Parts: sequence; structure tokens; C-alpha cells
Amino acid sequence: MSETFKAVLLREADKKVSAAIEQVPVADLPEGDVTVRVAYTTLNYKDGMVMNGIGRLVRDYPHIPGVDFSGIVESSEHPDYQPGDKVVLTGWRVGEVHWGGYGELARVKGDWLVKLPEGIGLDDAMAIGTAGFTAMLSVDTLERHGLEKDRGDVLVTGAAGGVGSVATAILANLGYSVAGSTGRPEQADYLMDLGVSQVIDRAELAQAPSRPLAGERFAGCIDNVAGTTLSNVLTQMKYGSAVAAVGLAGGNELNTTVLPFLLRGVSILGIDSVICPKERRLAIWKRIATDLPMQKLHHMIERHTLEDLPNLGKKILEGGVRGRTVIEVSGS
Repeated sequence: MSETFKAVLLREADKKVSAAIEQVPVADLPEGDVTVRVAYTTLNYKDGMVMNGIGRLVRDYPHIPGVDFSGIVESSEHPDYQPGDKVVLTGWRVGEVHWGGYGELARVKGDWLVKLPEGIGLDDAMAIGTAGFTAMLSVDTLERHGLEKDRGDVLVTGAAGGVGSVATAILANLGYSVAGSTGRPEQADYLMDLGVSQVIDRAELAQAPSRPLAGERFAGCIDNVAGTTLSNVLTQMKYGSAVAAVGLAGGNELNTTVLPFLLRGVSILGIDSVICPKERRLAIWKRIATDLPMQKLHHMIERHTLEDLPNLGKKILEGGVRGRTVIEVSGS
């Protein structure tokens, strides 16, 4: 192992965050019992926030962002992992409070890792990534709550984004009728290719609801937006249905009444892919290997290199990134 490795390093000066490619001493890696040679990582919305110093998700600098990665174990003091094992990491606030995947090496706790199931390669693992894991966790949670295929449309808000795209593809592949909401009309053909039965303009859902209950419209929902959109969606859910609430792009305030919950038995199911028990995490990855249509996944991928990341961070915040953005760090 060389004494340094290449990484995107964030520094803060005068309360402004800057990102640059640097050579980082291996000795500076944080504590952990497994060191991984990172093959691939991704760009997620939270990565864009971190690289632009938004939300104070990172408090200690310098810092290496990247909320997920796949790679090969380089060295291990953990009994479950040996050098050469192919692994994936999502969650555990890596890339926020612990150095993440935007470098050639990462050192983490072995309990945060998952060995890749058969049938998923290192590049596929990051085509799936945190977004894909969250999407499958959302679908699985809705089904545990009783989601059925014959009850009507399942709504996916933010359907052209990372979680939304994968969730749409999974639901359609499983035989659900999917309604996809997006604020970008030019993405309609993209969503139809993923399997939506109808495209709903985000503006239709972004206005404050005029009454506490509207017509029963959706049999389930994976919501990536929150805010007013979630308030609006709740008024249109069918009796006994549920919303898997994932993201907060529209804010964390929820202006609603008790009527959707009291008169229609609607549930909000919070999806936290950050701290997820290892047994459930492994089960979700195994389900991904069987239920996620990889051919559709490849349709929604954009590929970049580590050097592209400093510029891509702002682009995703501006809504200029579609589907999944896979970053090749050292390849497989």
C-alpha cells in the first residue's frame, strides 16, 4: 500500500467550503477495522449539499465526502471480512461524520459493510447505491404494510431522481401500476421507459391542499419530496394505504390534519436507510439481486470520474442530474 491515495478533499475557510482533488496520507484515514480499495462510488443529493457546505452536515474539516461505495477489502481486523472480499457500504453517515467514498481508500467499521450477493458486481452495486437501496427498502416496507397490485396506482414523487427512478423501475417490474411525478416535462419519455402508466406534473401536487380530504386516488406512495407535496398527497390516499416518506427536498414541515389518518387509516412510514439493522440490510440487498431489473438500471446511469465530482456537486443541487450518477474511482 502506498503512503498516499487520491481523493476529493473538502476544506473550509472563512465559512466557505471548497472541494479539490488531493493526495491524502493513508495515515490520516479514520479509525476502523476494515480498509477498502474503493472501486466505485456515486453522486447523491446529500453529497451535493456536503460539497457545497449546505445544511452543516459536515462539522469537521478536512473531510472526504461520498455517502456510499463499493470495493475490495484491502486489509481487515474484522472476523467477517478477508482481503479480496467484494463489499458495499451505504448509510451510517459515511461521507458526513466519517470519511466516505470519494477516495481510492476508505477505512470503516466492518459492521457497516455488506458482502455483495451473487449476481451483483462492484459497478452494479453503485448503479444501485444508496438511492437504489433506499428505493427497495421503501418498496419492501410498503409491501409489509399490505400494498397490493390490484388496488390502483402507486405514486412516486421526484420520480426522475435517483431514489425515484429506481423505485419506479422496481414497482413496474413487480407488476404495480405506477404514477410518476416530476417537475421536468422533458423527462416524461424517460419515465415511460422505466414503466410508469402516467406522468403527473409536480405543480399539481406542489400547491397547498384546499381541503383536508380529496378523492381517493393512490394505493401507495413513495415520497421523495415532503413539504407541501406530502401534505397534498395525504389528502388523496386510499383507505388503509401508506406513504413511504424518504426525502426532504421540499422541507420538513408538514401542514395537514388528522383526517387522512383518522378517517382513512393512512400511515406515514419513515424510511431511514442510514441506520438499518445488518440483517435487514443484507435481506434488502439479496432482494435487489432478484427483483431489480438491471437492464432498466443501466438505462438510468450516467458515468463519471473522480475528477468530475467537484463540478457535479452543484449540478445535482440545481436539478441537472437524472437517474443514477456512478463515479469510477479505481474500477474493478
